[in-house]
Amino acid sequence: MRFWLKLTLWILVVAGLVSLLFLGPAQTPVAAQQPTGSIPTVTGTPSGPYITVTYPEPIKVRAGPHTVYYPVVGSLAPGETAPAIGRSPAGEWIKISFPGAFDGSGVGWVYVALVSLSPGFLPVIEPPPTATLASVPTLDPAFVTAFRVEPTATRMPTFTPPSPLVVPTYANFSGASAARIPMGWVIFGLGLVGMIGLLFSFRWR
Repeated sequence: MRFWLKLTLWILVVAGLVSLLFLGPAQTPVAAQQPTGSIPTVTGTPSGPYITVTYPEPIKVRAGPHTVYYPVVGSLAPGETAPAIGRSPAGEWIKISFPGAFDGSGVGWVYVALVSLSPGFLPVIEPPPTATLASVPTLDPAFVTAFRVEPTATRMPTFTPPSPLVVPTYANFSGASAARIPMGWVIFGLGLVGMIGLLFSFRWR
């Protein structure tokens, strides 16, 4: 009798727990609050004149229209666009709106040969001032003195005048030359002797 009583009590307890779990008050879902203001959207193409990167590699955006005097403030990928603000006086650079500039200016300059410009009027804008160096590098005076070569004073060679020119003198041999046989007769005689010898050689052959 006690066994059946305990079993009945356990069944009632289990049934009560199950009824609390499944038959309790239904929870209503809480709806999230939707914002009432308008959310700005990013348009793919800017309004007005704009540039499009046509170079096959990322291009550099500089703080001014020069590759030496102005630093790089960012880059644009191929096919990326940006609003065009103006152009340099020579027309070789275009000033664009560039919010991602490293210097926080929000603008930059791109080389015109690397981009294409949509139709529109671009005013001429003067380049910004170039950055000035904080200090001019100077050489250490001690370092310069260590490598300075002082010229040594040397005596120039003295000029020595040449010895006077001696003109040789020849003795007069006019008397002896008159008694000599002219060289022409000597050559003629030798030629005559040769011809006579040649005739004798043909005669006795």
